[in-house]
Amino acid sequence: MQFQLEDAHPAPTPMEIGTQLIQAEDNANISARVPYREIIGSLMYAATATRPDIVFAVSVLGQFMHNPAKLHWEATKRVVRYPKGMKDLELTYGATDTGIIGYTDADHASQHHRHSISGYVFLINGGMVSWSSKRQPIVALSTTEAKYVAATHSVKEVLWLQAFLGEIMRPLSVPTTLNCDNQSVIALTKDGQFHARTKHIDLRFHFIHKAVTNGTITMAYCLTQLMVADILTKPLVRGKTKEHTGSLGLLPP
Repeated sequence: MQFQLEDAHPAPTPMEIGTQLIQAEDNANISARVPYREIIGSLMYAATATRPDIVFAVSVLGQFMHNPAKLHWEATKRVVRYPKGMKDLELTYGATDTGIIGYTDADHASQHHRHSISGYVFLINGGMVSWSSKRQPIVALSTTEAKYVAATHSVKEVLWLQAFLGEIMRPLSVPTTLNCDNQSVIALTKDGQFHARTKHIDLRFHFIHKAVTNGTITMAYCLTQLMVADILTKPLVRGKTKEHTGSLGLLPP
């Protein structure tokens, strides 16, 4: 193996619960001694192509490529160790006939930089076709705002998917269901009433209200414990990681 980790023991999750990674002092830089950039590049390929369960960890660790320290390197090795115990999984399609279903979520201000992490995933007939885990450009003032912003970005992906599928197959005749685990967010997308606690939200994020009104999407409530996009926003315990990985269509052959 390129990084001499073939004998490493498998890890139960990509990242430990409560992990907080910050920029290191310049004199702590270890990039000259370890292949940090190279290993992150390899992990990014896997996360983009077939392993969305490591997307959050890789996106966090990718922020330190210019100045990695020992703690970043140890966290990176854990991400490499995680797929070793899950290497028999593969993306599976056709387990259901539900068409396009989306899940959107956000983790509010749990990271050191205080920016919330948006995550979404879209499945077609039980298998993932699109996923994302990104730091929000703004500092959200509440969980509702963070998840509302995440839902808006998810709708942009819905529009692209609908247009793409309409070209290669046929135009979709029904709205795409977008699942969210926050009732306040769903209410905001439907009633168009931007109350005192949410009137500060930038106008561009209210784009989602138009998508609901014209029938592009249907917002649906999803219990937090069933929110599979949760795996794209923060580290999870072993049981939840395994459960959500299966729900995303990563299954044994």
